[in-house]
Amino acid sequence: MGRKSLYLLIGGILIAYYIYTPLSDNIEEPWRLMWINAHLKTIENLATFVELLGLHHIMDSLKVAWSFYEVPPTSDENVTVTETKFNNILVRVYVPKRKSEVLRRGLFYIHGGGWCMGSAAVNDYDLLSRWTADRLDAVVISTNYRLAPKYHFPIQFEDVYNALRWFLRKTVLAKYGVNPERIGISGDSAGGNLAAAVTQQLLDDPDVKIKLKIQALIYPALQPLDVDLPSYQENSNFLLLSKSLMVRFWSEYFTTDRSLEKAMLSRQHVPVESSHLFKFVNWSSLLPERFIKGHVYNNPNYGSSELAKKYPGFLDVRAAPLLADDKKLRSLPLTYVITCQYDPLRDDGLMYVTRLRNAGVQVTHNHVEDGFHGAFSILELKISHRLINQYIEWLKENL
Repeated sequence: MGRKSLYLLIGGILIAYYIYTPLSDNIEEPWRLMWINAHLKTIENLATFVELLGLHHIMDSLKVAWSFYEVPPTSDENVTVTETKFNNILVRVYVPKRKSEVLRRGLFYIHGGGWCMGSAAVNDYDLLSRWTADRLDAVVISTNYRLAPKYHFPIQFEDVYNALRWFLRKTVLAKYGVNPERIGISGDSAGGNLAAAVTQQLLDDPDVKIKLKIQALIYPALQPLDVDLPSYQENSNFLLLSKSLMVRFWSEYFTTDRSLEKAMLSRQHVPVESSHLFKFVNWSSLLPERFIKGHVYNNPNYGSSELAKKYPGFLDVRAAPLLADDKKLRSLPLTYVITCQYDPLRDDGLMYVTRLRNAGVQVTHNHVEDGFHGAFSILELKISHRLINQYIEWLKENL
C-alpha cells in the first residue's frame, strides 16, 4: 500500500470515528442523523475553541452560526408571510391565502434554541409555520425574543408574554381574522418552556380577557433544580443535545457567571431554604414506573444561599413551570405534550404530564419511542414529518 493510500485510509477511519455514534436499533435514518450531529458538533466545537481563546462567547458564536439558516419573510402560493412588531417584539405572521367564511384559528408559536440562539426566521421554523398555517387554516404568529448571553431571565419571558398579550387584544385578532375562542400556544424545547410559563402567567392577568384554548409543548425544558434525572443520566452524551450543553443553556438563561453551571452539575445550586420545591420535581413519585427502573432517587445536595440570592431566576416559576402549585395547574387549558425517549429533557415533560393529570387537566401525551431532542424541528429527517403530522392532526381536532 502506497503512502498516499495509507493516509487516505487513516483519514477515512478518523472521519468515520468522528461521525459514528452507536445508536439504538429503533432510530430511523441513523447515518443521516449522525451526519447532522457531526455537522452541529463541529460548529459547537469551533465555538468552544473560540471561547477558550477568549475571542467570543460560545453562545454568540452559535447564534451567528444559526443566522446562516435564516430566510426572509417570503409569501408563497398558499400563505402570506409578513414581519411586524407586537409591542416592540419582532414576529412573523403567516396567514392562509384562501378565503375563509369564518374566523380562523390562531396559533402563537415560540422557537427553541436554549434561550440563546435561533429565531422565527430560521428555515425549519419558517417551514413549520407555513405548513401549520396552510394545513390548519390558521393564522400563525411566530415570535422572536431577546437572547442570552446579552439578555437574561426574565427578559425572554417578558418579551414572549408582551407579544402574546398584544396578539390577544381584540383589535389585533380582528385585524387578522382570528376567532378569540380558538387560540392556542405552542413551542419546542426552550420555546416549550416559555409557552408553558406564559400560559400559567395568563391565568393571573386580570387585563387579559381572552384565554388560550390549548397549549402544545414539544419536549419542553421545565425545571433546572434537578439535572440528574434518569433522562439526563441515560442521554448525557446523546446526539444533538448533551447534558453538559443543556446545563450550559440553563445557566446562560440566568447569568454568564459559570459558577452557577458548575454548581448545577454538582447538584449544589439549590439552598436548603428552597428544599420544599423538590416535591414538585421528585421523579421517584412523578415518573411512570418504566422510566424509573434501574435508577435510585438520591436526596438533593443543598448549596449555599449565595447563588440563589444573586440569580433567583432558577427558582422562579416563570423560568421553571414545573414549580407551579396544583392550584395553578388546575386552571390550565387542554394540553398536548411530546416527549422523546432519547432526550435529556424527557423526564421534565413526563413529570409535567403526571402533575397536570393529577390536577385534573386533560392531557394528550405523545411519547416518541424512537425520538430524540430536535426530532420535531429538523425537517431533513423523516421522523420530523411524522411528528409534525401528528401535531397538526391534534390541533385540527382540538383547537
